[in-house]
Amino acid sequence: MSTAGSPSRGLPGPPDPPALLNRAALAGLPPAQRPAADPAQLRTRVLHFGLGAFHRAHQAVYTENAAAASGEPWGITAVAPRSVATVRALRAQDCLYSLTERHPDGDATRVVGSVIGALALGPDAEAVDALLAGPEVTVVTLTVTEKGYHRAPHGGLDLSAPEVAADLAAPRGAPLTTVIGRLATGLAGRMRRGAPPVSVVSCDNMAGNGAALRRVVRDFVRASAWPDRDRILDRMATAVAFPDTVVDRIVPATGPVTDGQVLPGLPGVRDALPVAGEPYRSWVLEDAFAGPRPPWERDGALFVPDVAPYQLTKLRLLNGSHSALAYLGRAAGLATVDAAMAAGWGERLVRALCSEVAPTLPTGGPDPGGYADDLVTRFRNPAIRHPLRQIGSDGSLKIPERWLPALRTLRERGATAPVLTLALAAWANETRPDPGRPRPGHRDPDLTDPAAPTLTACWAPSLSPIESVRALLRALGAPDLAEDDGLTTAVAERLPALRAGHVEI
Repeated sequence: MSTAGSPSRGLPGPPDPPALLNRAALAGLPPAQRPAADPAQLRTRVLHFGLGAFHRAHQAVYTENAAAASGEPWGITAVAPRSVATVRALRAQDCLYSLTERHPDGDATRVVGSVIGALALGPDAEAVDALLAGPEVTVVTLTVTEKGYHRAPHGGLDLSAPEVAADLAAPRGAPLTTVIGRLATGLAGRMRRGAPPVSVVSCDNMAGNGAALRRVVRDFVRASAWPDRDRILDRMATAVAFPDTVVDRIVPATGPVTDGQVLPGLPGVRDALPVAGEPYRSWVLEDAFAGPRPPWERDGALFVPDVAPYQLTKLRLLNGSHSALAYLGRAAGLATVDAAMAAGWGERLVRALCSEVAPTLPTGGPDPGGYADDLVTRFRNPAIRHPLRQIGSDGSLKIPERWLPALRTLRERGATAPVLTLALAAWANETRPDPGRPRPGHRDPDLTDPAAPTLTACWAPSLSPIESVRALLRALGAPDLAEDDGLTTAVAERLPALRAGHVEI
């Protein structure tokens, strides 16, 4: 006779815990949720720097779908600049992970399998260099954010940055800490071996991202102590292409790596590295590759002679609106993009900013009015919940790209640019060194910014608000705008209302 609390004989025990996502688990998933291309049939032909959520929700998807459509074995080995934990977690899952598209009326989840290898920048430096120098890799892609390029205000490589200086001083074969240093070193090895031409594709949100990447890589080689650096630079001029690109998909930041979670769309398996994104995605690339590449156009990517019209439209309308929503939303005590859009001023802000900036855009790109319509629909999606803190971080790097060129053009034409002025005031308000100030609603942790000490110093008690605005503009590398009395006065006049949490468009 069994006693209370003891297991009953003959009854089934507790179910087995869900297995970790791996290749063996794929057979138990519905076909629509399995990778579009069989990971076992792929080879590393693309090397990617940056193992974050955006790459996994964007370029990795395009590459997998291109491989499936063409039957070509385009696989990716991804290199994590910092997170060894992410590399370990990905390897434990045979480099598989889930992607959930968040639609307003429900989610759709699938497994992505185009990433077939994961490396850490420092510990796996030898393997990274071998892939960079190997003939099978003909495309290198990057998503390392603006910070990863270590650009000086003049646009070249910041040789005074401690990480860059340390990499330049490191003996040959030593681990390097910057992606630019590792990339330049690996490409130099490729040039020495006479490997086939390679295309290095920046997928970061910068105007002229390919040209920017080319400059900092060549600057690193030029500043090195390599006796053959001139020969390497000559070879790179014809054997390495740096096409410009425009990437677009809203992908909220992921949480820390865990032991895995069971997703509603993947019953029975755990995923330690799930990513999510909006349904929309696009990719525009300069048709200037040096060798073979995945046929990304088979999945809708657009190859054009000049990406500048698309790039500027995206930077100034989408990214510019995003940043404006971030700082104004935080001033109003909001936490996400959809919450800002649900406020009475959200849609007005997006449409007004797009209308204001449209005259600064070149011809040949998307229609600004239609683009604004799409932005409103995308930003309203309540399933995304894109954190304003994520968008607003690193403002000193983003604002010079997203707002200031258009603002200069408008000011030169005699326009007042009230929406960009308001957005700039909201950013200035965010930099105030008084984190204890009350907010009218939910308050996120403070934003991060590599220039935080400099920005804080702009609010010295001895400075008036207008003087603080001037100092902030100089910190952004915009001394010309800092001397614009009409602009600095208009920005300063907006600060009291924003400090009180009032947003008026």
